[in-house]
Amino acid sequence: MSGRTYKIGVVLDARRYERVRGTPLEQRAVPIFGGALKMVEIEVSEETARRLLQEFPRSRIDARGFIEELPVAFKRRLFELMVELGKADEGAVRAVLERHLGEVKEQAAKEEEYIPPP
Repeated sequence: MSGRTYKIGVVLDARRYERVRGTPLEQRAVPIFGGALKMVEIEVSEETARRLLQEFPRSRIDARGFIEELPVAFKRRLFELMVELGKADEGAVRAVLERHLGEVKEQAAKEEEYIPPP
């Protein structure tokens, strides 16, 4: 990592999309998979990316600069904070790390019990 920014993609299925409809988050949603789903991209600093990779060892940065393989529990909590705060930015990501990390890690450990490694 070299002082650049990275992205986290938060996928919006129909239920989630309804929750952001009519908000500034809706304007940030871009279609993916031929429009079947939408995604909100959140840009994060190198420092935040490094912290995510440290906290969640299975995560990785792909060739597009997206942080992938984050636990479902992390993405779920991030979406909830996005809706609560009304914005999708690095502040929401940091809020998950600062306020909900223990809970997310506990739920992520349960995920690993049920989801086989890729």
